[in-house]
Amino acid sequence: MTVFEIYQLEQLLAFAECGTLSGAAERLHLSQPALSRSMQRLEAELQVPLFDRQKNKIEFNENGRMAAEYARQVMEKCQDMISRVQAFDRSRRTILLGSCAPAPLWEIPPVLSDLYPDRTISSEMRENRVLLQGLRDGVYQLIILPYPVEEPGIACVKYGEEHLFFSLPPAHPLSGSRALYMRDLNGETMLLRNRLGFWRELTVRKMPDTRFLEQEDMAFDELVRSSALPIFTTDVALAREGTPLNRVNIPILDEEANVTYYCLYKPSGRNDVSAFIKTLRREPD
Repeated sequence: MTVFEIYQLEQLLAFAECGTLSGAAERLHLSQPALSRSMQRLEAELQVPLFDRQKNKIEFNENGRMAAEYARQVMEKCQDMISRVQAFDRSRRTILLGSCAPAPLWEIPPVLSDLYPDRTISSEMRENRVLLQGLRDGVYQLIILPYPVEEPGIACVKYGEEHLFFSLPPAHPLSGSRALYMRDLNGETMLLRNRLGFWRELTVRKMPDTRFLEQEDMAFDELVRSSALPIFTTDVALAREGTPLNRVNIPILDEEANVTYYCLYKPSGRNDVSAFIKTLRREPD
């Protein structure tokens, strides 16, 4: 059986990318004679010539070009193996939760910490497509999306709901409304908390003429107390934080502003999250 080392494939690829032995040697921090000897050993192990050698010139022959292409594929597989093994190791010790919006990240990590005290609980907010692909690839053990997914190998359980409100100062012309559509405030200037997940894309899309002043959390809270600009809030945020002083909260009627969240996971995953799923289904232990 032919045996060669991974570093020889790296050297072969360096030559393919640099085009010269001296350039490849410089990239690899090797002497040119050492690289030349290594390539000669690779040719001996493969039992075929890889280079056409002329005075002061060396270049791939057809064998060498084929070998370089296979070397590229092997190195990609090696990197994929490293990434997947590292991800698997992390998954055995860590539960990574991904969410499309902030609210689930307020509620779920403490529950996971109580249920899995021997695991590290990590969480992050990403785009819907990134979350779903990450679940497929085993990056996440749980994800929260604002829609259900039917896909082989993935289970989907309803998590909860969240409903968007306008929070207006009492002097605002629409503060006496029982309910509003997002178009009713389109064109005004609004304060907007940053890191809103999918909510940000929704508000920008539904209110294209609105000027949004995005603020970090601490600055946002301070500005809300001193500003007469409209803001958004949700029923989940109100239950958690209460109503800001001198604000009137008015529900938004747009269908997209009233969201049902779904928890997605892989039932066959090695990092079992069934105890958490039971809390969603309210199954007895």
